[in-house]
Amino acid sequence: MFQIGDYVVNVSNGICQIKDIVRMDLSDSGHEKEYFLLIPIEEPTAKVYIPVDIAIQRIRPVISKDEAWTIIHQIPKISETYIANDKEREKAYKEAILSGKPEELVGIIKNMYSRRQSRYAQGKKSTAVDDRYFKLAENNLYSELAFAIGENKSDIQKIIESNV
Repeated sequence: MFQIGDYVVNVSNGICQIKDIVRMDLSDSGHEKEYFLLIPIEEPTAKVYIPVDIAIQRIRPVISKDEAWTIIHQIPKISETYIANDKEREKAYKEAILSGKPEELVGIIKNMYSRRQSRYAQGKKSTAVDDRYFKLAENNLYSELAFAIGENKSDIQKIIESNV
């Protein structure tokens, strides 16, 4: 399980450090529960509370440095997540973001990049849905890779390009 001091990924808040385990009643039911107190690394003044009993569904350990490099080197082999139907594609984007799995994020990033290039070639703009999920997926992926390998998030794209 998770310990105080561990770094974890929370889909809504990115990479967080577990600062404490606290007992409190957030539901006004009169029953106290244990919560992990998480502090997002990109927003150190924020506090996120995750119930200990369902933490495994809401947070996961940050990938290791070796896992990050493996993902970076596998990017060319990760399949693009292609879905023609707009509603199904947005659903797939949401599921990939909520999964927080780097490989799924790469798949939808590749799809959105291809769609963007195709639309530009046709004289069209990228869709708002693609733009929104592209930014989310890219931010989540780059944040975790950067943290795992000890680099700045702003340098990750260059690192990926030089290693792919």
